[in-house]
Amino acid sequence: MFLVISNAPPEKAQDLARTLVSESVAACVNVIPGIRSFYHWEGQLCEESEDGLFIKVSAEGLPKLMQRLRELHPYTVPEIVAIAADQVHPPYLRWVRGEP
Repeated sequence: MFLVISNAPPEKAQDLARTLVSESVAACVNVIPGIRSFYHWEGQLCEESEDGLFIKVSAEGLPKLMQRLRELHPYTVPEIVAIAADQVHPPYLRWVRGEP
């Protein structure tokens, strides 16, 4: 199982989450509102409001999720960070594996 972290503009985050789950690309997506991000982009310091996405997916579903997230995401270079979850509550892990 993987936890994939991504941030998105607040007006797009829920649509991303809904699409990923409805298309069976992700087992579950949590949308965490109110993130404030600071970063450099094209030589400028940027400060943006974003919503965080915590996306749960099986190891087998990870490639498809990453591809679809790149296709749907409004950013030129979206944050897509996949973290292998090696300590997961067994019933939850079985549920995720039964999903994408």
